[in-house]
Amino acid sequence: MKGVKAYLRLLEDLAERDHRYRLEAYNFVMAALNHTVDKLKKPRHVSGGELLGGIKEYAMLQFGPMAKSVLDHWGITKTEDFGHIVFNLVDAGLLRKTEEDSIEDFKNGYDFSHAFESEYTYQIED
Repeated sequence: MKGVKAYLRLLEDLAERDHRYRLEAYNFVMAALNHTVDKLKKPRHVSGGELLGGIKEYAMLQFGPMAKSVLDHWGITKTEDFGHIVFNLVDAGLLRKTEEDSIEDFKNGYDFSHAFESEYTYQIED
């Protein structure tokens, strides 16, 4: 339990230092990273582009057609915001990066309206 409290305190500190993003945004990115790594055949470093794909998929799984609204509420309006969150998590020691990793990896990844609204398909069960 102490580990969970320490983790949450770190996320709270990040949200207090960078007011652009809510605590939930940091927790979501960590969960989306876990989702992305779980889909790999073998755990390894995930690139910014791979993480953006995993984030998109995870957001749609978690929030469906409300994904864009939820992300907006947390201060995330473009893929570059995910990069800022990731690098804040790196600075806090919660994630690691390689020499090749850059905030640029997250720029212009996809358009939110298209990715989270236009691409959503409704599932109708019999």
